[in-house]
Amino acid sequence: MEYRQLGRGPLQVSAYGLGVMTFGAQTAEDDAFRQLDMAFAAGITLFDTAENYPAPVLAATQGRSEEILGRWIAARKLRRQVVIATKVAGPGDGPGDMTHIRGAGRCLDAKNIAQAVDDSLRRLRTDVIDLYQIHWPERPVTTLRRPRYSYLPDAPGLVPLEETLAGLSAQVRAGKIREIGICNESPWGAMRYLAAAAQGGFARIASIQNSYSLLDRNFELGLAEIAMREQTGLIGFSPLASGLLTGKYRAAAAPIAGSRSSLFAGFSARFAPAVLAAANAYAALAEQHGLEPAHLALAFAAQQPFTTSVLMAASSAAQLRQNLGAIAVRLPREVLQKINAIHDRNPNPR
Repeated sequence: MEYRQLGRGPLQVSAYGLGVMTFGAQTAEDDAFRQLDMAFAAGITLFDTAENYPAPVLAATQGRSEEILGRWIAARKLRRQVVIATKVAGPGDGPGDMTHIRGAGRCLDAKNIAQAVDDSLRRLRTDVIDLYQIHWPERPVTTLRRPRYSYLPDAPGLVPLEETLAGLSAQVRAGKIREIGICNESPWGAMRYLAAAAQGGFARIASIQNSYSLLDRNFELGLAEIAMREQTGLIGFSPLASGLLTGKYRAAAAPIAGSRSSLFAGFSARFAPAVLAAANAYAALAEQHGLEPAHLALAFAAQQPFTTSVLMAASSAAQLRQNLGAIAVRLPREVLQKINAIHDRNPNPR
């Protein structure tokens, strides 16, 4: 396992992390512990969760992913050996009705951030969060599956980025969080956070957690340069495009029973003909070079110069065991060139 610097700070994180979005819903706690044990044994030290997990987001299960991760860390006595990343939920473009989290007035002001931090610390059974992230912006952005940009006026009472950053910085000064990050952000948003930090003496973002995969390379269009020049590397989520890049959908135009795509209605749009065609091309390329399709996809994301870490996520220990094989894979230049050729024929398909 390779370890990389998180932002400009002292923390080192594994080149692959484990996302625990399914823990407490699709993944039962005993299987979650197996996954966590396997990941740590393979060298993974970055574990990523959020206050609103697991998915689907429900009042009855909210917070269970953090609780399971916290119980595992405590049981294994690994707090000093792992990096905990979690997130605060914002309003607006977030998934589902989440009024059970701090009510209908939930936003990204200092009061909400302070409450969210304290609640996550309790569920995680720790006194400090290593990486605390804004899960999504308050304003509508194209990174949350809006197909194109069109200006929408800010909602009344929208909390400015500077106020959000001040709230995060207060938690850093209080010793409750070490580093801060943003998720599902745009280039404009990332640069505003960086400018506000420089001008106001606030904490500086260490990472940008956005979707990144063979089927979604939009990060490269603006954020990649920011990530490299400003040392705010990508923490890539959905590197397997919710299973589309594992090869299991090559002969199927509909979700497979028991998969996330079959459980959540919003995933059905991912089976558009252009998407399946690209996924099939990458699977065929992997097979031509004696690789598992999932290993091709994961290794591609991890090898990018702007990537800090790539989040694996699996609904079962069996799936994770297979994905962990990507750690030993290094794609040669020839394969990378062929990947780019497929991408250029059908870039970021929808």
